[in-house]
Amino acid sequence: MTRTRLLWPALALVALLLLNLIVEPSFFELRLQDGHLFGSLVDILRNGAPTLLIALGMTLVIATRGIDLSVGAVAAIAGAVTCTYIASTGDALTAMALALGVCVVLGLWNGFLVAVLGIQPIIATLVLMTAGRGIAMLLTEGQIVTVDNPLFRQVGAGFLFLPIAILISLAALVAVALVTRRTALGMLIESVGVNPEASRLAGVRSRTIIWTVYVFAALCSGVAGLMISSNVSAADANSAGLWIEMDAILAVVIGGTLLTGGRYSLTGTLLGALTIQTLTTTVYTIGVPPEVTLVFKAGVVIIVCLLQAPRVAPALTRAPQPRQVEEAMAR
Repeated sequence: MTRTRLLWPALALVALLLLNLIVEPSFFELRLQDGHLFGSLVDILRNGAPTLLIALGMTLVIATRGIDLSVGAVAAIAGAVTCTYIASTGDALTAMALALGVCVVLGLWNGFLVAVLGIQPIIATLVLMTAGRGIAMLLTEGQIVTVDNPLFRQVGAGFLFLPIAILISLAALVAVALVTRRTALGMLIESVGVNPEASRLAGVRSRTIIWTVYVFAALCSGVAGLMISSNVSAADANSAGLWIEMDAILAVVIGGTLLTGGRYSLTGTLLGALTIQTLTTTVYTIGVPPEVTLVFKAGVVIIVCLLQAPRVAPALTRAPQPRQVEEAMAR
């Protein structure tokens, strides 16, 4: 356990949960009401579901040595398309399908800029990050579009014993794990991230791989956008998914995936997403002033990342050798 990158994220998550338990003794309590499970832990999972979804897509993008800064804007566009269509027609199913189709097109655009035109991923996705909010604002005409549709409401606020948002995110996690770890796709993604040129010479279609991960990231962002808008039954182009790309990137990094590409950890991403959401909950539980909330979160993230650093982690986890023990006793 001391040799894995999952050690410090797991310890950080446990520490945050224990801190919440100390401040609020009923923090771990769960209750069953009308066939639905409620409690603080369930709230963490539900509120963290959009972040986990986006972090899943971000993990595969980062594994190919890329980055996607547009996921928050894509989430806002998905919510805007859905709510605008529902407000005009009342057809939620078609609205959600249309929104996800738009997200796939946006993912193809990002993939085209990176894989075909060779633009740096941070620049390519920064274009859509900037323009995406404007597109969402145009769709909603700068207004908050509210809807009242039971089917759409189920995506973000519905229950099947557990909140449906949790079930969707966990299903996506299991599906990605099966596809990437039970087939050669995961190895191909890692090979593109380690050395794109060598992968191309070995016959790997790196462009197709890169295109695929950006489309998947946009699709995950679209589903997350549906969750966010559904939870409040409204589309707010200004605030929906705002800065969620930062939380997703932090979740991936905390989970042990390197920004330089290559090997990635879906389990680590899950731990990272739970840590980020638990950290957000902890901020409110212990009463951290709003003006220092981001500083507090940044401090915790920096500590976890430092503990994972190649030069720090071995010094903390390596057991002393017999010779070192003898020298210490002699001194």
